[in-house]
Amino acid sequence: MNPKILEVNKNIQSYKEEIVNHPLYNQLNTIEDVQKLMEIHVYAVWDFMSLLKGLQIELTCTKIPWKPIGENKTRRLINSIVLEEESDVDSEGNPSSHYEMYLDAMKECGANTSEIESFVNSVSGINLPKINTAVDLFLATTFDVLNSGEAHKIAAAFTFGREDLIPDMFTAIVNDLSKEHKLDKFVYYLERHIELDGGEHGPLALELISNLCGEDEQKWEEVEETAIACLVARKELWDLVLKELN
Repeated sequence: MNPKILEVNKNIQSYKEEIVNHPLYNQLNTIEDVQKLMEIHVYAVWDFMSLLKGLQIELTCTKIPWKPIGENKTRRLINSIVLEEESDVDSEGNPSSHYEMYLDAMKECGANTSEIESFVNSVSGINLPKINTAVDLFLATTFDVLNSGEAHKIAAAFTFGREDLIPDMFTAIVNDLSKEHKLDKFVYYLERHIELDGGEHGPLALELISNLCGEDEQKWEEVEETAIACLVARKELWDLVLKELN
């Protein structure tokens, strides 16, 4: 692995640990608790899809007429991730984006999807509807990165704010609750997303950052700064969920 990636990972480790060891997970005792978490976490799922499309816009050709934009290897990295994030296969074998999988999982367990669906339907350009302070700040962090148009920053937000931050304990809690409640689709989403992050997409995304930054020290510094900002925003989002549960 690129030594610079190892250095960034070392420097952001404490921020990642705040999320992995967040007290929220110990408070997930009922199906209602999981519903509340999903109703807030879904914004991070949608946000993640926006980061992915930001990378595709910056690093591949998404306009007519088509032109061979960027390096061949980078295009393949991006498009391979897009394939499985935007058009994966759900638990019933149907093509689905991970955002749509998450909505199905919310509906299955009785979580309210009307707010997020209204939000997504009303989004236009960079003017995001207001939800609440924590969600608004979380989304603002991401869209500040997207609006920069700088691919290495977008890649940093995409890579270091991924769902591999979800600890095994959380998956175990959901699995346990699924014995009594309809959470099969949520379990599938978690297992599938974590499988891709750890097995395929995580390493591809790290390779992408290495390719984008090369030997440019300033870009590596900006990657680390962006990663920290995104991790802080995710921690504050979890703080909001914990506050709602209490």
